[in-house]
Amino acid sequence: MDKAEFKVIAQNRRARHEYFILDTYEAGLVLTGTEIKSLRAGKVSLQEGFARVDKGEAWLEEVYIAPYEQGSWLNPPSKRRRKLLLHRGQIRELQEKTSEKGLTIVPLRLYLKQGRAKVELGVARGKHLYDKRESIAERDAQRDIERALRR
Repeated sequence: MDKAEFKVIAQNRRARHEYFILDTYEAGLVLTGTEIKSLRAGKVSLQEGFARVDKGEAWLEEVYIAPYEQGSWLNPPSKRRRKLLLHRGQIRELQEKTSEKGLTIVPLRLYLKQGRAKVELGVARGKHLYDKRESIAERDAQRDIERALRR
C-alpha cells in the first residue's frame, strides 16, 4: 500500500504484549461527523477496547474517541458502541472463534485507508505471565543480535 492512502491513527501495542494474536481482520467503522474529525486529530485510545458479535452484527466497545473540541452539544459519548462493517461470513467466523474458551477480539490499530476509518481486529488468546517474560527475553535477544550485526 502507498503511504499516502494508509495513515495509522492509533496502535494498541499493549495487545501484542498481553495476547497471542491468532488471526487478523480488517473492518470498517461507522462514525459520526465529529468522531471522524476527532479521529483525524489523533485523539483515540484502543487500550481498553474489544469487539463483540451480537445478534449477527459486530460491535467495537470501550474504544475512547475524545469529543471534538469545536463540536457542540451534539458530540456523541466518547466510549459508545460503534458498529463494525464486516462481511457476513467474517462475522460468522468471528462468532465461531470467540465461542471457544479463552478467545477474544481486540483492536490492534486504527487507521485511515483512502479517507475511510478502518480498524484491524485480532482474534487473541491471553498470555500467562511466563509467556510475557519469554516474549520480552526473545525481543531483547533479537535486539542484541541486530546491534551485533550493525557493528
